[in-house]
Amino acid sequence: MRVVQFSQYGGPEVLHVGAAEEPHASAGQVRVAVRAAGVNPIDWKVRSGAMAQVMPVEFPSVPGVEVAGVVDEIGDGVTDVAVGDEVFGFSVGGGAAEYALLDHYAAKPAGLSWAEAAALPVAAETAVRALDLLGVVADQTVLINGAAGGVGTAAVQFARARGAYVIGTASEANHDFLRTLGAEPTTYGEGIVDRVRQLAPNGVDRALDTAGRGALPDLIEITGSPDNVLTIADFSAPEHGVRVTTGADERAWQALGQAAELHEAGKLSVPVEQTFPLDQAPEAQRSSEAGHVRGKLVLIVD
Repeated sequence: MRVVQFSQYGGPEVLHVGAAEEPHASAGQVRVAVRAAGVNPIDWKVRSGAMAQVMPVEFPSVPGVEVAGVVDEIGDGVTDVAVGDEVFGFSVGGGAAEYALLDHYAAKPAGLSWAEAAALPVAAETAVRALDLLGVVADQTVLINGAAGGVGTAAVQFARARGAYVIGTASEANHDFLRTLGAEPTTYGEGIVDRVRQLAPNGVDRALDTAGRGALPDLIEITGSPDNVLTIADFSAPEHGVRVTTGADERAWQALGQAAELHEAGKLSVPVEQTFPLDQAPEAQRSSEAGHVRGKLVLIVD
């Protein structure tokens, strides 16, 4: 099968499309013929070697943790899908390939494109996990710092679906976009405390930081306590008494099914900024590494 892989750490140029043996589903897994694979910052961080101490890989390594495709092989014990079903979820052993294994997945809604489905898993799972840890419920006011990115847009919509009032920080160019998601936008950076207080004179109950731009002291001041703040991006958080949640935590796998339900109900949109063919994986990761991406980047497998 055709597969994107790299055999040494380095820049995007170490990625190439090569050949590999097809994987086969073990117990509890399904194999899919991949139609699309999401591109995430963790992909280039692993490829660059920046994560080598905590997430070493065996070479050659295949990037990609998000996949959407058609089930074509089922492992022992799997009873919730059949060959031919369309699913999206988390890949085992890399998803930027013609075939991939999934161990956590959900049925793809018919109205969700392949690219949108591949863009959902990481953002949905991370957003739901963070909102659950924060205890976000109806009638609360929630501030999401970095609301126009992949996780941010998902968090806005999941929080709105719970009945929360959401304020989202982003550059002014993304303010209209945030309004379409149901958030009240404001800019990040200096003066954010006063701006948010004008938008929420009765206070902010919880704050989620997805941007990691040194905003934690302001978020603590806005919410009144480090216990009301959670970050997925600022690893100086313990210095401020703020919790960090990572993929090492207990995962919110139920988010996949919830995302599918919300999309079918018209309450969840999935912004995809750009798609790339498989052989342009280096360009996709280069774009991801450059930042300032609204929504997601996706590889299309044909």
